[in-house]
Order: sequence, then structure tokens, then C-alpha cells
Amino acid sequence: MNKVVYVPAFFKPIGKEVTKKVPTGEKKKGFFGGEKDVTQKVTDWQQTGYSDRWVDGERLSVDISHAVSKLNEEGYEVVSVTPLTSGEYDYKWELYKGGVNHGGGGFGYGYGYSYTEGVTIIAKKIA
Repeated sequence: MNKVVYVPAFFKPIGKEVTKKVPTGEKKKGFFGGEKDVTQKVTDWQQTGYSDRWVDGERLSVDISHAVSKLNEEGYEVVSVTPLTSGEYDYKWELYKGGVNHGGGGFGYGYGYSYTEGVTIIAKKIA
């Protein structure tokens, strides 16, 4: 008996470094005699969204590892792991008045890309 498991890929989190002042817990005397918190600058990474082109390969590897471990615990042996890809493309062709052979002109472009959408794991029951 075989079992098929799909493991989705996720896009990599993206973000930026943010510097902020954090209190140290200490106090110091202010200019006019009052107490003031002592702070230090700390830089943290802050997530702003997800990439539209980079798959999080590290997370995908961990997710595959968990799926394989679960299959092994259920008495299955992995036969194959197949990546599934998706993609996008666009193109444009435009011809200007007169055509190329009659004093006109034109242009064209095209592009395409693909990314790993996930993997399919096929396993068979160990007798």
C-alpha cells in the first residue's frame, strides 16, 4: 500500500533592521535634578512581509524532515520526493505605424520564471 503526502513551500520572510532605545533598568540624575532612565540602542530585525521570489528553503527542509519522520513512524518507507514547480510569464510585442519594412518599427520582450511550490512524497508500507 502506498501513501502520497504533499508538503507546501512557503516564501521567505523579508524585513529590515530597526534601531530602538531600550531601558537598561538603571537611572541617572537629569540636568534639572530629576531621575532619568538610562537607555541603550538595540538593533532588531523586523519582518515587513514575504518575498515574492525567494522560497524559504530552510523551512521547506524542516517540513520535509517532519513529513518523512511521520511516515517512518507510521511504518512507511519513502520511495521518492518530487518537487512541484509553478511559474509566471509575460510578453509584449508592439508594431508601430508603417510596419518594420515601411518606415515603422516595433519592439518586443518576454520573460518567465519558476519557483518550487512544494514537494510530493511517495512512500510504501513496509511489510
